[in-house]
Amino acid sequence: MPLSDAARALALRCEPRVNELARHMARDSFEQLPGYTGLPDDVKDLEIAATARHGVRLFLRRATEPHPSPGGLRLFRERAAQRAEEGMPLHLLLRSHALGMYVLWQALREAAQPGEERALIELVDLLLQSHHSLVGAVAETYMDERSALEAEQQEQRRSLVRGFLDGTLEPGHSLSAQLGLDGPALVLAVVLEPSEPGAGPGSTGPGGADTGNAGSGRSGTGSPVTVRRRMRRIQTVLDQTFGTELLFLFDAGAGRAVVPQECEPPGDLARRLTRACGADVRVAAVPAEAPGAVPEASRTAVEIIRVARACGLSPGLHGLDDVLLEFQLSRPGPGSRRIAALLDPAAARPELLRTLRTHLAHQQDRRLTAALLGLHPNTVDNRLARLAELTGLDLVSPRGTALAIAALLLHDSGHGNDGTHGAG
Repeated sequence: MPLSDAARALALRCEPRVNELARHMARDSFEQLPGYTGLPDDVKDLEIAATARHGVRLFLRRATEPHPSPGGLRLFRERAAQRAEEGMPLHLLLRSHALGMYVLWQALREAAQPGEERALIELVDLLLQSHHSLVGAVAETYMDERSALEAEQQEQRRSLVRGFLDGTLEPGHSLSAQLGLDGPALVLAVVLEPSEPGAGPGSTGPGGADTGNAGSGRSGTGSPVTVRRRMRRIQTVLDQTFGTELLFLFDAGAGRAVVPQECEPPGDLARRLTRACGADVRVAAVPAEAPGAVPEASRTAVEIIRVARACGLSPGLHGLDDVLLEFQLSRPGPGSRRIAALLDPAAARPELLRTLRTHLAHQQDRRLTAALLGLHPNTVDNRLARLAELTGLDLVSPRGTALAIAALLLHDSGHGNDGTHGAG
């Protein structure tokens, strides 16, 4: 609705005071805002005063011109982005705009003469409408800029953390000093377990037997959004458990963390994490004597989880001692290819390998193996006998059992294919 001639005349009487009002806002009125006095003088006298001057002129132009041009918020958006980058709190920025509106209202009230009450009300209506659009634009731009800055900082941090865990970060990097990583630490590997047996590569079969590559990081725990939410909950629990902010890196349902202190993980850590994210969680913990030992500890923790899954251990907290023999048997070497190849004749019979894995994971108890796989004990015997015929492995002798364990571990890890160390 167009303003009356009386309202436009009242606004025009305020035009000569534009510079005065801008200086008053920047140097007097805003001083009452907490945190404002600490701003540099050039910011107050140049940027903030210029923004205030632009705001007053923009309002008066809308009040005095019959058909004011739309827009005029670009400068406010630029300043909001700049304040966000500088770290000014959003509440201080918005309160400065609200206080500026009050100063402008005072100027209009002082300029109003008896009988111009209706004209003053018209200008106040316009002022409130303008403020609504202004605050929306400022808040939106500020939040967008902060989100972009935080995403950039988070990605930089993730890159540094990845380099620290993988050993590609230069020794003595400032990240170590910032986080107090100048002594012993504890390295954790965390994996969300698939929710259903046979959910695909990396899933666990009946009895918790792994049917794929445990180091792949694949998980049947839900959508990517669900997985990220659960991993964030895991990070929160870890921070609370160890009383400090951990270096934490996660991707696709698997994560690694560094506790910047010498400590032992609580025995119920896996249960806490499982309760927090609503899915089974497997954790491996490896101490590192110094920051330089963290990359090797990280690789060991990831490998412990892979071996624990391959051995059919239930989800929980694992240490190297829990899989000491199996860990050593799974190390690549000159004979790795030939040991893994022992299972090649049974490659077309996955049920035989699944039976062998479950059987070995449960102390070669045929009845328990049968119950876990939903079979008759005689069927287990028949499958193991057929496997022995195909592979030549003597599952009765200690040597044959050790060979079978090593063959399974190397077969699952892919070490037998190229002789490389797939530690994750």
